[in-house]
Amino acid sequence: MLLRTLNDAQLTYCTNVHPGETLTAVRGLVKQHVLAVKQAIAPDQPFGVGLRLAASAADALDDPNELLRFKAELEADGLYCFTLNGFPYGAFHATRVKERVYLPDWQAPERVRYTQVLARVLGELLPLGVNGSISTVPGCFKPNLNGAESVRAMRDAMIDVVAMLVDIARSRGRHIALALEPEPECFLETTDEAVDFFQTQLFSREARQRLVDVADIEPAEAERTLRRHIGVCLDTCHASVEFEAPLSAWRKLQAAGIAVPKVQLSAGLRIAEATPEALDALRAFSDGVYLHQTVVRHAGTLSRYQDLPEALASAPVLGAEWRVHFHVPIFLRELGLFESTQTDLLPLLSELANVRDCPHLEVETYTWDVLPEAFRNVPIEAAIARELRFVQDALGSALAGRA
Repeated sequence: MLLRTLNDAQLTYCTNVHPGETLTAVRGLVKQHVLAVKQAIAPDQPFGVGLRLAASAADALDDPNELLRFKAELEADGLYCFTLNGFPYGAFHATRVKERVYLPDWQAPERVRYTQVLARVLGELLPLGVNGSISTVPGCFKPNLNGAESVRAMRDAMIDVVAMLVDIARSRGRHIALALEPEPECFLETTDEAVDFFQTQLFSREARQRLVDVADIEPAEAERTLRRHIGVCLDTCHASVEFEAPLSAWRKLQAAGIAVPKVQLSAGLRIAEATPEALDALRAFSDGVYLHQTVVRHAGTLSRYQDLPEALASAPVLGAEWRVHFHVPIFLRELGLFESTQTDLLPLLSELANVRDCPHLEVETYTWDVLPEAFRNVPIEAAIARELRFVQDALGSALAGRA
């Protein structure tokens, strides 16, 4: 029996919270951390893993013999893999990541090659009868966009990956979807931008014809195939930072017929009304590793900043509401002088509890290592297990309330 949430969706956490770029490191973090979480959450059941594979680890697993060995190791430990985080290509811990996390982006051939390797890997690891998903960069970092021609090039690159996913479905009987993850300051930043890109580019006549040509499918099947194999990874922290309710984002994507193969369950930082004391305390969340995009709302207007230090240096208006892209444990509603965006997450979980084809649910609190010490004073495995139980409890409460 596979570990599932109460509504038969796959639930896991993303291993990008653990350092590990090489395959040897991935094996180590599975033994050290993932098995400890499994013991706490599902000691007597198979446990689904949301693997983050950097290019180094993915390339090592592109060797068929190494891949079969890794799959056997997972199975021996009662683990299986159904989703991959294909967003960060290289180093992701203990070094300056910032805007480099988006490189190579979908304007570069290396992003296509890397994602195709991930698809081959997941096509082997994925249990028969379980859908797979690969989350990825939402095009590129917005300042790196090179005009309309680049938009079309990114579209075509994504279609070429979809063609591989179609081939995997035909040859291996495994369904995998690519999931673009909108994020502040990216080409796809808001849900509206994502919907527009899908409608005007990915589902366009040109995109359908390209898929017909590269995947050898009937023209009448092109749009349906695209809608099955490419969609959006809805990160609830990212939506909240943009002052979008995740539930509203979900419903907007559903109304547009855009698939949501994966929801990343995450919470960001919120200051309801900025005070000098709160803004001064916020400096503790400014680190040299990750980009913490910040959106400030004052008098109905949104001001966006690429990173927290830039926002703090902008002569902030007192009383404004701040949202910061800093993933904090989803079970924390308050963090000293701050709140999390947990209250935005709960209505979406309530709705997903009764969705028949629920997307993959993946807790993603990758910033654990740079959280102020006061908020990470427990072992990381205990915190992850608590986050997973928080999700299970929220889903259970939603189902019980509608019984």
